[in-house]
Amino acid sequence: MKSKVYFASVHSHSKQVSLHTKLKQLFDAAEFGHKIERDDIVAIKLHFGEKGNTAYVSPTLVRQVVDKVRENGGKPFLTDTNTLYNGARANAIDHIETAIYNGFAYSVVNAPIIIADGILSKNSVEVEINKKHFEKVKIAKEIENTSKMIVISHFKGHEMAGFGGAIKNLAMGCAPASGKQQQHSAVSPQVSEACIGCENCTSYCPAQAISVSSRKASIGTDCIGCGECISICPVRAITPQWKTEIPVFLEKMTEYAYGAVKDKGNNVGYINILMNITPHCDCYGFSGAYIVPDIGILASTDPVAIDTASYDLVNAQMGNHNSSLTCNHHKGEDKFKGLYTNVDARIQLNYGEEIGMGTQSYELIKI
Repeated sequence: MKSKVYFASVHSHSKQVSLHTKLKQLFDAAEFGHKIERDDIVAIKLHFGEKGNTAYVSPTLVRQVVDKVRENGGKPFLTDTNTLYNGARANAIDHIETAIYNGFAYSVVNAPIIIADGILSKNSVEVEINKKHFEKVKIAKEIENTSKMIVISHFKGHEMAGFGGAIKNLAMGCAPASGKQQQHSAVSPQVSEACIGCENCTSYCPAQAISVSSRKASIGTDCIGCGECISICPVRAITPQWKTEIPVFLEKMTEYAYGAVKDKGNNVGYINILMNITPHCDCYGFSGAYIVPDIGILASTDPVAIDTASYDLVNAQMGNHNSSLTCNHHKGEDKFKGLYTNVDARIQLNYGEEIGMGTQSYELIKI
C-alpha cells in the first residue's frame, strides 16, 4: 500500500499561497492535528544550524508549525540533541545560545527550546529494538518522554549518508553523543594530548575500560564503544573515531531512527524542507552552493516515504554546475551520487523499509 506524501511547490504569486500558508495547509492535509489532544506536550524536532551556516530551516517556517500545534491544543517545544564533535552545540548552554543566534528566539518561534539530552548529553534512556546491529539504542530522554512529535528536516547532501532527511534527523538528532558514537563506529575513542588526568571518564565508563597513569587517561581493550567518555570529558580530550564502513553506518543510523519513534506509534508527523539544498550537513559552519533549485515542502506520516519522495524530487531537477556537484547534472540522474560517488544513499531507504519503518512506495499529492 502506498503512503501519502503531500507536496507544496516553492512557487508563490500571492499572500494566499505563500510558503507560510502552504506549510499550514500541509499540516492540515497530512492530518497532524488529529494526533494532538488538548494539553499534549509536542516535541518539534529540528536542527538549529551551526554558527556560520545559512541553509538551515528558517525560524519563520518553524513558527507556522508551532502555531498549528497550539491551534490544535498542544504545548510545543523545539528540540535537538548535543553534538558528538566539539563545536557551538556540544553542550546545552552553547546549543541554546547558537539556536537564538540563528533566529530561534521565543519572540520569533513562539515556543521554548529544550535540549533533549541535557546539559552534557548525559540525559538518555535505552530503547530495546532487537535489530541486526543493536539490541538497544540510546535515545535522548526528553524525546523518549514525549509521546507526540513533529520532525522538521532540511533535506540536503551528507558525506556519509548521501543525503540527510527525516531518517537521519531521527537517528543522529534524537541520540545523545554516546549514541552518535555508536552509529559512527565500533572503534574505541582516542585520548589526545589535551588530557588533564581529571579521571572524570573513569567514573562514568560502564565497562571500567579507562585507566589514568601519569596524568593521562588510556582506553583499554574492554571498551564497548558506548561513547560516554566523549561527552563527559571537560576539555574534550577524548575524540570519536569514524571508522565504520558506509553501508554498516547507514544501517546503524536507520536502526537508531527506528528506536527514536518505536514507542510513539502513529503519533509522529514528518515535514521535509526541499530548499537551500546544500552538499553538506547543517552541522558545518558554512553553506556550499545549492546543488539544485528550490523545490518545495513535503509532509507525511511515513519517514521512509517522505525521504524517498524528497530523493526523487531532487534527482528530477537539473543540477547546478556552479556547485560541488561534479557529475549527474541532468534531470533524472542521482545528484547525491554526483556529490559522493562512494555512498549509496538508498541503503537507508531500503533498510528502513526492511525493518518496518515505512515504505518506499508513495503517492505524491500536490496541494
